[in-house]
Amino acid sequence: MFLSITETTVVCAVGDKYIGCIILSDVLKDDASDTVKALKELNIKNIQILSGDKQSIVTIFANKLGITQAYGDLLPEGKVEHIERLKEEKGNQIAFVGDGMNDAPVLALSDVGIAMGGLGSDAAIETADVVIQTDQPSKVATAIKVGRCTRRIIWQNVLLAFGVKLLVLILGASGIATLWEAVFADVGVTLIAIMNAVRIQKMIK
Repeated sequence: MFLSITETTVVCAVGDKYIGCIILSDVLKDDASDTVKALKELNIKNIQILSGDKQSIVTIFANKLGITQAYGDLLPEGKVEHIERLKEEKGNQIAFVGDGMNDAPVLALSDVGIAMGGLGSDAAIETADVVIQTDQPSKVATAIKVGRCTRRIIWQNVLLAFGVKLLVLILGASGIATLWEAVFADVGVTLIAIMNAVRIQKMIK
């Protein structure tokens, strides 16, 4: 009678007498679909699901999310082996998102381990490189956006500082630049770099 049931089934009995069963079903987080969509927009090409749940359940959720590669019935060592195979492929950078104690080895193995801090186990949180405190998957996409923006701003500030200082140095050696140009190259560039970096805070909000 349970062959067509894809959810987790708990059979209840009193003594030797069967009295019924309890069907346990997982539900998608409210922003799960938006998260997958946002990751694809960020050009994250290979999104996979690795789960210890039954393959039938994993397949159902993968179809709802539009994910073509979903692997269920995985033990912790199975997840580790899967990540190791992915890392062997040239050019792959692996980010793994997990919240369970069993995810700790995979979080440590991945290039970037991301733990869902709201309901995550202590082992997962301690092992992860990034902890999402709100337990919202969509924050993963936000973290990637902030990271990319931060790197871009760092390079902008570095190039600005070197460019202005080099220009003032050349002008100073030529006798054109005065003390005020030197002050701008020092204090002025610092203020501009700080104002440029403030843009990151707006993204977080």
